[in-house]
This record gives sequence, C-alpha cells and structure tokens, in this order.
Amino acid sequence: MELSNWAPEHSDALREFIAKGMSFSEAAQAINSRFNTSYSRSAALGRARRLGLGADGRRQPSVPAKPAELHEIAEPRPVNLKTPALLWPAPVFKAIKPIKLRCVRIEPRHLSLIELERGDCRYPYGGDEEGEAITFCGHPRRPGSSYCTAHFHLSRNPVELPERAASTVSLRVVEAA
Repeated sequence: MELSNWAPEHSDALREFIAKGMSFSEAAQAINSRFNTSYSRSAALGRARRLGLGADGRRQPSVPAKPAELHEIAEPRPVNLKTPALLWPAPVFKAIKPIKLRCVRIEPRHLSLIELERGDCRYPYGGDEEGEAITFCGHPRRPGSSYCTAHFHLSRNPVELPERAASTVSLRVVEAA
C-alpha cells in the first residue's frame, strides 16, 4: 500500500464526489469544507488518478468535432460592378483634349534615315502603328543638339536645365583620332 497523507475517508469522499460528476476543484472544496482540510484541485486530481478515477469522467471538448462529410463549396455569386457603391464619382471639371506632341510651328521634311545629312534634325515621325514608316524632321539642327530648335524644346523639360554639351574643341580631338 502506498503512503499518502490522504485519509481513507477523504479518498472515499473523493470517489463519491467524482461519481456524482463534480469537477476536481468542486470535489476538493467539498472535501475541505467537510473535513476541515486544505486540499487543492491539483491534489484532488492527482489522488483521483492514483485511485484510477481520472480517465472515466472526462468532459467533452468545447470545440465541435470535424464533420464526417464536407460539402462542396458553392460557386461565388456574380457581382454587378455597376452598383452605385462601386461607381467612381463624376469629375467636377470638364475634360480637355490631349495635347498633340508634334511641333506646330514647323513642317517636317519627312526624310528617311539614309537621306539625313550630318546637320539635320533627327526628331522622329511615324512608327506608331505596325508597319508604318519612320521619317525624320530634317531641318537644320540646333548647335549641341540632335534636334532643330522647335523639336529641342519639345523633347526637353522646360523646368530642367539642359546638360552641359561637349565643347567643339574636344569633339575635334576625337575626330582627329
């Protein structure tokens, strides 16, 4: 027989309370009030396990068990994207026409790449659609640029300062080499 500080009448009371379906903390409180002892819930639980009472009266888990059969997920309902909640608010201002980026002040010569001379403007025209030929402006270039003055201003941001162009002296040195 194992040594224990539980009196036999305390163990019998524990068996009785567990048989009634009381929890271990309730059983410990009942034993403490009846016999003027100070057993804790853990002490009652340990004694019940040693007596073989712990495994039978377990409570059911609060989370329901996984269902045996899972139903198919229904297809999502079609959503009407034109509902008033999803529409963008109407703009307050009037729409303006987009600005044409082609130069208005100058009529291009529409030269091919082979026809371009050394000092001609290389601003491209065409090639926007499949199979459309690309031609170039062909007017005299602005010094230090690949474009004429009108196309130079179109191709640059007017707020930014233009990059420093290479001096003609360094270009002559490169050409001579």
